[in-house]
Amino acid sequence: MKLFFQNILRNMKRLITAVLLTACCLITSTSLRAQGYTNAIGLRLGTSSGITFKHSLGNDAMLELMLTSRWHGWTFTGLYEKHAPAFQVDKLYWYYGAGAHAGFWNGNHHHPWYDDENHGDHFEIGVDGIIGLEYQITEIPFNVGIDWKPAFNIAEYTGLWADEFALSFRYTF
Repeated sequence: MKLFFQNILRNMKRLITAVLLTACCLITSTSLRAQGYTNAIGLRLGTSSGITFKHSLGNDAMLELMLTSRWHGWTFTGLYEKHAPAFQVDKLYWYYGAGAHAGFWNGNHHHPWYDDENHGDHFEIGVDGIIGLEYQITEIPFNVGIDWKPAFNIAEYTGLWADEFALSFRYTF
C-alpha cells in the first residue's frame, strides 16, 4: 500500500510540473484580455488556502490554477471560467466554471467527515465547480475576489465537498 501512494505522489509531481510548464507557456503567449488583465497571481484565503493564478484565454474565458493546503496536505486545481459584468457596476465581474483537482492529505489527525483507521496519507482526485465575484482595481494592478468552489471527490473519500469558500487577492499584469 505504501508503494501505491509513493507512485501516486510521484505521478502527482509529474502532473504538477506539466501544468506549471503549460502555465508558463500561456503566460508568454498573446491573448485577448477578459477583464482588463492577461494574468493575475496572488493569495487564496479560505477553507483551503494557498496561491492562485489566472490567465486570460480570450474574450470572457479564463484559466485558473490553484495550489492550496488543507488537512496537512496539498491540492492542485485547474478551472476553466467564464467572466461577465456584474450588476452593471464598472470593474465588477461575476464568473462561473468547472475543472478538476488532485492532491493528498495526511490522515494522522482527526478528520471531520470520517474516522481514519489507516492513519496515513490519502490521495484525492475529483471534479470542481466555481462561482464568484471579482473586482478589478485599475488604478493599481490588483483585484479581489470571493467565491464558492464545491468539489466532488471520486477517489478515497468519495462525495461532495461543499464547504470551499475563499477570498482571493491578486496582482494583475
